[in-house]
Amino acid sequence: MVPVQEGPLPVEAIQNYAIERLDLGIEELNRVLGGGLVPGTMVLLAGDPGIGKSTLLLQAAAKAAGQWPGVWYVTGEESVQQVKLRATRMGCNPANLWLWAQTDMDQILARMAEDQPSLVIIDSIQTMFTSELESTPGSVGQIRECTAKLALLAKGLHIPVIIVGHVTKEGSIAGPRVLEHMVDTVLYFEGERHYPYRILRAVKNRFGSTFEIGVFEMCDQGLQQVLNPSVAFLAERPTAAPGSVIAGCMEGTRPMLAEVQALVSPSTLAQPRRVVNGTDYNRVNMILAVLEKRVGLKLGNQDIYVNIAGGIRLQEPAMDLPIAMAVASSFKNRPAREDMAIMGEIGLAGEVRPVSYPEKRAAEAAKLGLTRILAPRGTRAKIKTSGIEILEAGTLIELLALGLEKKEKYTSLMSDA
Repeated sequence: MVPVQEGPLPVEAIQNYAIERLDLGIEELNRVLGGGLVPGTMVLLAGDPGIGKSTLLLQAAAKAAGQWPGVWYVTGEESVQQVKLRATRMGCNPANLWLWAQTDMDQILARMAEDQPSLVIIDSIQTMFTSELESTPGSVGQIRECTAKLALLAKGLHIPVIIVGHVTKEGSIAGPRVLEHMVDTVLYFEGERHYPYRILRAVKNRFGSTFEIGVFEMCDQGLQQVLNPSVAFLAERPTAAPGSVIAGCMEGTRPMLAEVQALVSPSTLAQPRRVVNGTDYNRVNMILAVLEKRVGLKLGNQDIYVNIAGGIRLQEPAMDLPIAMAVASSFKNRPAREDMAIMGEIGLAGEVRPVSYPEKRAAEAAKLGLTRILAPRGTRAKIKTSGIEILEAGTLIELLALGLEKKEKYTSLMSDA
């Protein structure tokens, strides 16, 4: 919803105005938003219960209040005393942060029009209601009407608004599908509850890229930014372990290294298990089919488990080669070569294909002390990073020959251990 005009205007008659984005003081959050909040924007943040949505936004509100006057945190799920306890625990007590326990959207809008705060956070939209409808809070009509009214006022007064949305057990945002169309930006906060890492993704962004991610770590003091995710995700990686490889991947413009793990073992079941965590299940099945048909690995009677370590989720095409290498490494019980990152896409004919930004991926690998890159043919000419040996392969068979340790060397590694 936007403020309407009496009639159309010629484009040259519309005055431009300088857009000063609101810096939320959290680099990872600013990155995903495209550099901060645009005035009048509506942002929807969704995620599983307990994943850290309220924690992230309370920290963002406190940071913003340190440099902008009148930041509101409106809660419909907690009392202001409960929010204050959380804020105190996290050290979030700036003078310009205002807490308000309120669920009546009409009262919120009236006060917004009067005070015109710099930023408003609504936690959550499913708890809000307007007296114009008789339905209960959280119903489709209430969510749609409250969001429409909020968007109309926010855009008219150029007040950025962030609303929290619940998700269903299937992982989709609770409420009408139109909710995602009514806002400018949709963010998902995701992660495994038993892991400390959280990933913030934009699935819709009218004022920035949808390919960026923010990485956070949950700790006692709230969420901490992970400015170098590669170090965190590879910290516990074992050495000389069959089935463990390093993937050189990209999330938006950000290079990242992650550990891909695979375990292949003979199955006692008529239907062997296929378990995948952290990447696309169907893509893994395609890679397994190519390994069987084009490489000759007999995987049909094997239980296969594939995991992205750290509880993160990575789905780009460059993950194909690391997954194939991890599966082959475990099946043959031979580790991949040490100090090596792998990147590349696999075709159904068994060929390997280049990926975007090989230079950025190689630079990230060099930063962490890796000395080799295993990549599709033609990659060497695109990488200028010094101190990195580029191993090129044109087919999956060539890739496995280059990437797996020789049997005699693996025997030596195991005896040293």
